[in-house]
Amino acid sequence: MIDRNTSDHHIVEFDLTADEARRRTEVVAALGDTWDPLAVLEGEADAHRLLYSNLDAEQQATYDMLVSAGVLPASGQA
Repeated sequence: MIDRNTSDHHIVEFDLTADEARRRTEVVAALGDTWDPLAVLEGEADAHRLLYSNLDAEQQATYDMLVSAGVLPASGQA
């Protein structure tokens, strides 16, 4: 068995919980009071629908394959 705590190798652990909480607080503060998460989600859903609309047969087959493989969400689930 190898002793991982040798004179030239020490295990160091960091608890980033406080830093992550501070980072999230700063992100929300930077978004400001006018940020509307529902509008953002609706915009993303609209973009998804637009991106995958009017596909030709080959593109639709590829899209269907990616959905069935779980790579892309099914229509209406974006």
